[in-house]
Amino acid sequence: MAYEHGELKIFSGSANPQLADDIVVHLGTRLASCLLSRFPNGEVRVMLEENIRGADVFIVQSTSHPVNENLVELLVLIDACRRASAQRITAVMPYYAYGRQDRKARGREPVSAKLVANLLVTAGVDRVLTMDLHSPQIQGFFDIPLDHLRAGMIIADYLKTSRDLSNVVVVAPDAGSGYRARQLAEMLDVPIGFIDKRRIAPGVSEATNVIGDVEGKCAIIIEDMIDTGGTVIEATKALLAHGVKEVVASCTHPVLSGPGLERMIEGPMSEVIVTDSIPLPKDLPPKIKILTVAPHLGDAIWRIHQDLSVSELFQWRR
Repeated sequence: MAYEHGELKIFSGSANPQLADDIVVHLGTRLASCLLSRFPNGEVRVMLEENIRGADVFIVQSTSHPVNENLVELLVLIDACRRASAQRITAVMPYYAYGRQDRKARGREPVSAKLVANLLVTAGVDRVLTMDLHSPQIQGFFDIPLDHLRAGMIIADYLKTSRDLSNVVVVAPDAGSGYRARQLAEMLDVPIGFIDKRRIAPGVSEATNVIGDVEGKCAIIIEDMIDTGGTVIEATKALLAHGVKEVVASCTHPVLSGPGLERMIEGPMSEVIVTDSIPLPKDLPPKIKILTVAPHLGDAIWRIHQDLSVSELFQWRR
């Protein structure tokens, strides 16, 4: 059915095809057909296998590992859709790569998050739909519309149905997670605590102090992403040392590079809650709880397609 912006067409890159499948199932439609392969020298090959002239195109592609491979594939897909005369192209990026490189921390460093924004616009994208940017100011790197969804409501809904919240405290494992932790604490109507963290080296941190009433409680750590897992492990140790009876770690993006996955499985947390913004192995222990963001993204795609408000998806149920 055609609307003002043309027929809805949803393509999937190769980064997270299961999430794309779940999105179209939620919307009651199907994925548009395209061929994704590699030339013998490793270059990305894309071939759209149906007409998209005048269509409202959405390309679902997380720029997770392998980051550069998935990013280039997304750029090539955008270019193919632009040259095939799509009326509007939206990049649906559940995980936005290079988000931690959002400023010059030292001299002679790039601002790679801004470079990725420039590449997307140059390729021909008209708007971006993403989730839980590491730095919200990345929205300002774009001169095109960007819709920024948050997975906090999804995590909050799961916690409301799976746990007794009468003895829960939400904990921000570092200063950068304070806003995210406060939002989750308000959704759950529970108190909040903070950990004073000192970063020793890239990927290496040390939790030095716990602020807030946490003794005897179940602490919910909230992060935008868990990468190597060092911050979560150090925060968990600090909380247990301050009398917390149980620690639950949660995040939107399970990057889990290097020892990250092993640390989450073997660490002292009782549960690790993540979403499927980044695909994970299927044979994980029950300790790793994967929540889907497909309905959230699907609703946003439909609202964008219909020119409806996306901000209504940000409101949570008390």
